[in-house]
Amino acid sequence: MYIGAAAPRLPDSEAARLLAYQRPGDYDTLTHAFQFFRRMIVEALPLRPGDVVLDVGCGTGLCFSMLLEKVGPRGRIVGIDASPVMMAAARERMAHAGWRNITLVQSSLIEAPIPLRADAALFCAVHDILRSPQALRTVVDNLRPGAWVTAGGGKWAAPWMVALNLQVAALHAPFVHSFEGFDRPWSHLEHLISHLHVHELALGSGYVATGRVPCA
Repeated sequence: MYIGAAAPRLPDSEAARLLAYQRPGDYDTLTHAFQFFRRMIVEALPLRPGDVVLDVGCGTGLCFSMLLEKVGPRGRIVGIDASPVMMAAARERMAHAGWRNITLVQSSLIEAPIPLRADAALFCAVHDILRSPQALRTVVDNLRPGAWVTAGGGKWAAPWMVALNLQVAALHAPFVHSFEGFDRPWSHLEHLISHLHVHELALGSGYVATGRVPCA
């Protein structure tokens, strides 16, 4: 049993309340230390200039600039997030930077009207989405055959690393509804993606997983 598995689970209503009243600036500040890992996750996604990429659970758009470095001005990002507060911050970030090749979709992922078939998808620190097979299927159905997919974020370290797992629980508790599946967050994704390669980092408390949508 992982020590973090006993971490308190926020009721959905309480988690929703906290997210609703959380200012986007607070979110950016609280997760700033994770920016190094965001870059690692984005860098693991094979993208070419001109590609279209889905930023799944894009939040305030903290991965946008890094993705744009890879797809260039001829590429496009489709950012998807259910939170109106996060989407408002993402729009503000876009306007400030003058980015015109980003489309934002404010919707739950299962119902998201994704406007095109994409070349790649990014799941950066979106544990709750990764634990929804239906949400993952929605994304994969909007990717072309052979499209690249990268997911990354936190996970439980080995069960005997009690002190580290306590830190992991405290770090991630404000941002996940449940720690279900936190030992292998990619377990649903690996049923949809071919040859999913998982690289663990930070003493096993983080991971980056990359694979491709089957061609047949």
